[in-house]
Amino acid sequence: MKKEMLCFGGMILMTCFSLLNAQAQKSEYKLANTIQLTNDGGWDYLSVDEVNQKLFVSHSSQVNVVDLKTGEQIAVIPETNGVHGIAIANDLNKAFISCGKDSSVMVVDLSTFKLIAKITGTGKNPDAILYDQFSKKVFTFNGRSSNSTVIDAVTFKIIATIPLAGKPEFSQADGKGKVYVNIEDKSTIAIINSVTMKVEKEWSIALGEEPSGLALDNVNHRLFSVCGNKMMTISDAIAGKVITTVPIGDGCDGVAFDPATKRIFASNGEGKMTVVQQVSADEYKVVENFPTLQGARTITVNKTTHHIYLPTAELLSGEGRRQSKPNTFKVLDIEPVK
Repeated sequence: MKKEMLCFGGMILMTCFSLLNAQAQKSEYKLANTIQLTNDGGWDYLSVDEVNQKLFVSHSSQVNVVDLKTGEQIAVIPETNGVHGIAIANDLNKAFISCGKDSSVMVVDLSTFKLIAKITGTGKNPDAILYDQFSKKVFTFNGRSSNSTVIDAVTFKIIATIPLAGKPEFSQADGKGKVYVNIEDKSTIAIINSVTMKVEKEWSIALGEEPSGLALDNVNHRLFSVCGNKMMTISDAIAGKVITTVPIGDGCDGVAFDPATKRIFASNGEGKMTVVQQVSADEYKVVENFPTLQGARTITVNKTTHHIYLPTAELLSGEGRRQSKPNTFKVLDIEPVK
């Protein structure tokens, strides 16, 4: 009996220490809202339409659309077979959606969310997708054919296929004709010239391994690659070399950069978001690891409101990428503490 009481007392003491520690280390962020979304199945990227303040969330075979002013789902874009990513083209009032399972791109109207066209014949399993306003072209990054399909964003015609050194992951554009993409199985970054549609340069991001998410600071010309070995590498986009690295969590598949706050956010599937402060172009420090939920591995940031969004669901037990429980899909809406 005494032994049990001692153990119980020890547990209380440990809980108190934990609470005191949590209070001493107050977060600069808080969960503002949990946005419940319809449908079951897996998810991947999500994108903010900054002009119209809408959030597009990939989800199984559909895209859920959220009004960010109300925090409610307002539309569903159906029949996006194996959807991965959504590229917003505000100047054309269109969104381009990559559908991995049938190697196609869906084009929808940003106002009505209705289908405009379906473009077939991309490379195998188009994953990340990017709209480059500078060249008025859409680039799909095809995971199973190690190439990029280039589409004329006005005519919807496929105009080129760019071979890549390995499996492409996320991409970014600098608005001046350069497109950057992580090559996951080579642990490199490739630069594509969006006008000539050719790879201009490629460099290693070692010590980082298996990069997935990619973000860009277009003022300081820094690229942020989140890697499978719990590391974020920061590269000089002009010189084509790694500047430094910072630690992140496990299972990260996404990263976002907020240019106003100069902060980088890494979404770790293990259940936390690593917040990194840019002190200068070449100096970075981890500010905190904000608790999220398991499975919240992709991310986007609203550069207007500075809210951060991560999709996830309650996960069934198991190993590897676990299945989600029915009717539990949601987006975590995280905001800075004012």
